[in-house]
Amino acid sequence: MIEVRDLKKSFGSQTILDGVSLRIATGESVVIIGRSGGGKSVLLKHLIGLLKPDSGSVQIDGENIGGMNERQLLPVRRKFGMLFQGAALFDSMTVAENVGFVLWHNQRLAPDVIKARVAEALEMVDLPGIENKKPSELSGGMRKRVGLARTIVYQPQIVLYDEPTTGLDPIASDSIDQLILRVHQRLKITSVAVTHDMRSARRVGQRILMLHEKKIYVAGTPDEIFNSTDPVVRQFIEGVSDIK
Repeated sequence: MIEVRDLKKSFGSQTILDGVSLRIATGESVVIIGRSGGGKSVLLKHLIGLLKPDSGSVQIDGENIGGMNERQLLPVRRKFGMLFQGAALFDSMTVAENVGFVLWHNQRLAPDVIKARVAEALEMVDLPGIENKKPSELSGGMRKRVGLARTIVYQPQIVLYDEPTTGLDPIASDSIDQLILRVHQRLKITSVAVTHDMRSARRVGQRILMLHEKKIYVAGTPDEIFNSTDPVVRQFIEGVSDIK
């Protein structure tokens, strides 16, 4: 589904990615970990064509998207859904309007069909019957759930999660993780999550990739990563500073 080959990206004199290569199979759930400022979000932006590589390639379903213009990227981007850190809801809109935003604006669907799909998406994230509420009336965890409902309502093939549990307490974080697993299993989607939350990484990832020194430093199952004796991996997993 996703293949990145020797991806390099710099902004001015600062190199962010320097030879990143990875493969993600259709239907796989992968978590990318690494230090803040290490290029994880830059990597995600390459996957949906928001950034273009300086060199190397990004392939989605066998198509190299690096040289595509905006029009050519449209059908590729329709394969993607994305859950942003802050849910990125429109405060002036109701929950139903937020969740159904893409359907109302980009597809010719009857209003009753859109309403039914919005209700189904909210049911899947355990928020039935809140269509008429505004984001300001929701807790942080509920806003994340609404963001997830909006992500899945148009049935993408790939979902990207950018720090899905940031700012949530442990119970709300676990709830979001369970929903990510549910969505992955029910919809048979390919999932790619960027997170600093090690409990979340262990729960939702079938494989974990660690971005370090501008490259994929190590990849493995959660057990392989969490049982690693590599000092770089251990330092990150345990959250230990370099400072003595």
